[in-house]
Amino acid sequence: MIKLTRLGGGEFVLNAERIQYVEELPDTYITLVEGERVVVCESLDEVVSRVIDYQRSVRSLRVFES
Repeated sequence: MIKLTRLGGGEFVLNAERIQYVEELPDTYITLVEGERVVVCESLDEVVSRVIDYQRSVRSLRVFES
């Protein structure tokens, strides 16, 4: 899960594994695998960075569970 900010200002948490793709048009749009789109304040690079951090944390947990 990653924490993001809606364009209107409210924070929310998004399941990073449901992201299909991210675009910057100039606002940042996140399209989920279900087709839903979310507009966020964070830049494309910031969203990617948070997803990478999330994936690293998931992998490190799996190593400790083995």
